[in-house]
Amino acid sequence: MSRNEMPEQQAPNSVEEVLELLEAGSITPAEAFELFRQVDSVVAKRVKASTEPQPGLPPAMEELDDLIGLTSVKALVRELQAFVEIQRRRAAMDLAAEPLVLHMVFKGNPGTGKTTVARILGRIFREMGILPKGHLVEVERADLVGEYIGHTAQKTREQIKNALGGVLFIDEAYSLARGGEKDFGKEAIDTLVKAMEDHKDHLLVILAGYLQEMEWFIRSNPGLRSRFPIHINFPDYTVDELLAIADQMLRVRQYRLTPQGREKLVQILQERQQSSSADKGNARDVRNIIEASIRRQALRLFEKKRLTREELIMIAPEDIEEVS
Repeated sequence: MSRNEMPEQQAPNSVEEVLELLEAGSITPAEAFELFRQVDSVVAKRVKASTEPQPGLPPAMEELDDLIGLTSVKALVRELQAFVEIQRRRAAMDLAAEPLVLHMVFKGNPGTGKTTVARILGRIFREMGILPKGHLVEVERADLVGEYIGHTAQKTREQIKNALGGVLFIDEAYSLARGGEKDFGKEAIDTLVKAMEDHKDHLLVILAGYLQEMEWFIRSNPGLRSRFPIHINFPDYTVDELLAIADQMLRVRQYRLTPQGREKLVQILQERQQSSSADKGNARDVRNIIEASIRRQALRLFEKKRLTREELIMIAPEDIEEVS
């Protein structure tokens, strides 16, 4: 069969396929030469498509960079971005490419940015063409585990369906294994693992929780380690980072700390850092303090008949208190 008689769907897509046709005597050297030119053109188009600027990607990366701290997390995200892109370019050049197994484990205390980073990752992978939608579905044990046989698989499949095309973020994932072999949490894990295989091109699963508990969880189920090859540790924020987060939150709301107010907040943050609490480096705690201080400022100013712009902006030390 000559090239002119060859159906479009059977046209070779690589140099190797052209050589095989030539060696088999299916095409002449002249036809092979023409096919080589066509294959080169197709490959060039693939490479161009994979390297063209993606308009939604820079804003997502900028949002990641705007997060306070998380230096090691940002570095790993950029490493993942580069890995995905290079594998796509290799595939476009008909080179062997590593499989894109991107399921992850996020380890760290509450309020250290895990959910925020997961949401940004969904957007990044959507714009890179890895995920069709890139949305985030956040669940915990109660959303997955049922009360009777068969109920758990049904609930878990429903959450997986909601997350298809995006990210399924399972907070405190270690709780799925705490009940032992007879607990329905094991059924949720089994259903999840099967879905990861069935929807490997349409679903990213992120397991999240405290550092030690997540390490125990992964060790307790050896099959999970190979399915979740990417582990990211989220460190607690330092006092300086928490203060920067507070400034950022206030700036967005058009407020500002007085010098004395800043001293008061630093004192509270330093005292918390010296405690043994798991949320001592917690951005949520800072947000609670800031929101409460804004309410107290409003109460302090409420009775005043005339207020300057400066008074409406400034958060004073008497507005700032520890929030339990």
